[in-house]
Amino acid sequence: MPLGYFSLILHAHLPFVRHPEYPEFLEEDWLYEAITEVYLPLIFIFQSLHEGGMKPRLAMNVSPPLCEMLADPLLQARYTRHLENLLELARKELDRTAKESPEFYDVAKMYVDNLSSSLHLWNDRYSRNLINAFRELQDEGVIEIITCCATHGFMPLISTPESRRAQVRIAVDNYKKHFGRQPRGIWLAECAYEPGVETLLKDNGIEYFISDTHAILYGDPRPRYGVHAPVVCPNGTAVFARDVDTSQQVWSAEIGYPGNDLYREFYRDIGWDAPYEYLKPHLHSSGERRHLGLKYHRITGRDVPQNRKQPYIPALARDKAAENASHFIGERIKQAKLLRETFDGHPPLVVSPYDAELYGHWWFEGPQFIDFFFKKIHFDQNEIECITPGDFLDSGLPIQVQQPTASSWGEAGYYKVWINEGNSWMYPYQHDAERRMTEYANKYGRSADTPVRTDAAAAFGESADDQQHLAGGTGDADKSVRTPTRILNQMARELLLAQSSDWAFQIYQGTTVEYSSRRFQSHIQRFNMLAGMLDSGSEGGMAAASADGVVLSDNQLDLLTEIESRDNIFAEIDFRVFCN
Repeated sequence: MPLGYFSLILHAHLPFVRHPEYPEFLEEDWLYEAITEVYLPLIFIFQSLHEGGMKPRLAMNVSPPLCEMLADPLLQARYTRHLENLLELARKELDRTAKESPEFYDVAKMYVDNLSSSLHLWNDRYSRNLINAFRELQDEGVIEIITCCATHGFMPLISTPESRRAQVRIAVDNYKKHFGRQPRGIWLAECAYEPGVETLLKDNGIEYFISDTHAILYGDPRPRYGVHAPVVCPNGTAVFARDVDTSQQVWSAEIGYPGNDLYREFYRDIGWDAPYEYLKPHLHSSGERRHLGLKYHRITGRDVPQNRKQPYIPALARDKAAENASHFIGERIKQAKLLRETFDGHPPLVVSPYDAELYGHWWFEGPQFIDFFFKKIHFDQNEIECITPGDFLDSGLPIQVQQPTASSWGEAGYYKVWINEGNSWMYPYQHDAERRMTEYANKYGRSADTPVRTDAAAAFGESADDQQHLAGGTGDADKSVRTPTRILNQMARELLLAQSSDWAFQIYQGTTVEYSSRRFQSHIQRFNMLAGMLDSGSEGGMAAASADGVVLSDNQLDLLTEIESRDNIFAEIDFRVFCN
């Protein structure tokens, strides 16, 4: 038996973004950056370690919105063009630095090598589908993949039990679709918990969830082993809580590893440094400057201004990542020895959850750190063993019985990041939509095949028979080519997307206030617009609609189609998940 256990948990999530109406879209770049800097490197590292005889046992959440985007052919094609464009720029930079800036040549070569490797992995090894790559890693016993709330909804601030249930049930169904099995665990969005959520999780087959430190430390009764052993709720659902020491050691840019002077500077980017005409072929069609991902400087010093940053030296940064990995392991051994003295001979468990995007995007050397960490765990010591929460539950090791308390992993451990004077205006609109969605689901759910009648038999340019087939209609082609199910399913998607905690968080952070406010408002507006279609198109109101059908104009049908194309998350959704 080892001295202690260590559980690394990575939370891979991005808000759902898809804009087929534009040739490119700035916020889609968030996904492309994460694929290049985070997901591709991590998958490659995990596979390489496995092929080298090492099993880097860790848990990883791949959120439902991220799964849907990674599996989207449109976004896959756009990412391919993005990566090819970036590689073209990197090759230009290799030539330029060789002639004009030799101090940056090694960095430019690093980018050409990395991006060439990424393009090969993306096209050839993974066939542009990273979901399959993640799935293979789980099937081979390398990682344990868990799910997340359907659209990263902040559970304690969702007002109806039906909407909370939908966030979990849709997440479980989406996980089964992409990974071919039932998820054992869930990452509650923002680690946000309040008592009662565990009942919903158990009803949907979830065995455990990840929480913040506060959930266990201030639970009832006070935990004997603190956060260094999981607890089990009275209903049998297990809880794994975040260890503070490891979080600070890695997460903090001020006192943690990512702030080291030798590491790559995040904020200085060629997209702002290089001459405009030189960059123009690699910018979006709008011509606006933006971060392109090629960064040539190191942090140098916390107080050093951007124009005085020193050249980045990849070899020195790599050595520092190896040194930090060794230090991190040493600290875990010390921590395990100290904790073991009060654990009645049982090995303590240290749970370290992080946003996956920290490793590679915010902290460029993060994937190297993980690579060195698992290699050193395997070859250099035998006191710490890496396991997943599922491994721990299967081990039969002791678990504390407790009722956790409300908490999140935001500032101060509670909810103020997601509800405060800057974003509280959102929740009356969200809660109204939640209440109305259940009302619509209950009224229409008993007759989900009710036809939608349109006065445009050729609205999509197909034959009446084709239209009927696409819609799932059952009556005469000219009378029932669409069903209210289609409208109601899209209303469900819009509500789910509005519930994403990302919008409130970004408003609080002050980073993308205008965009996040607009995203939330647009989903609520579309929800209301679709509800209006049902109400105005029915003959005699909602009650009559369920029996007599819904009449849609040409414009309404076109609008519905446009909304479905943009917000196409969860193609298999059934609005009846909101029924009570």
